[in-house]
Amino acid sequence: MYHKYIVIIFLASCVFFVSGTYEDKRCKCVCPSPAAVLNNTGGTGRSPFIDNVPPNKCNCAGVILPRIGNLLNGREQEFCPRCECKYENRNTTIIKVVVIIVIWVIMLLVVYMGFLICLDPLINKRAKASYQEHTNEDEDGTVGGPSQAMGPRGNVLNRVTHQQDKWKRQVREQRRNIYDRHTMLN
Repeated sequence: MYHKYIVIIFLASCVFFVSGTYEDKRCKCVCPSPAAVLNNTGGTGRSPFIDNVPPNKCNCAGVILPRIGNLLNGREQEFCPRCECKYENRNTTIIKVVVIIVIWVIMLLVVYMGFLICLDPLINKRAKASYQEHTNEDEDGTVGGPSQAMGPRGNVLNRVTHQQDKWKRQVREQRRNIYDRHTMLN
């Protein structure tokens, strides 16, 4: 019941964050600061000027001079050659779709991790409740024979927990041999 509300809130937040007004076509000019050009200080600071103009007006006269022409006081010929203007064309719809897909994949992985974290205590509790240490192993590799390894219902979870317990016992035995007896298992 609650998962429906979580999905609705997530979709609403995606629409809210993605619903900004962005232009697919724009002109971006990067120029030095007007004060550095007018005072001949040669500063390295550059500032971008972005405007939505047609490709033929993507230059200093079409983007920058309408904004800061009054600051230049007739020195446009010194300022404009130092500007770099590029016309950019992008598809924001594809960008939005890719961002939403990436967010969904991350969200699914987080939910899956939460599921595994919640499932782990249940598996370990069941394994500890039905755990009995056996010292004799049959040749097929299961403790107590195949019927006991599969449990009364014969489900996959019992087989997995049985193999996990067997592996843990082998690791404990290997540690005991290596650290205490300083021997290796064959």
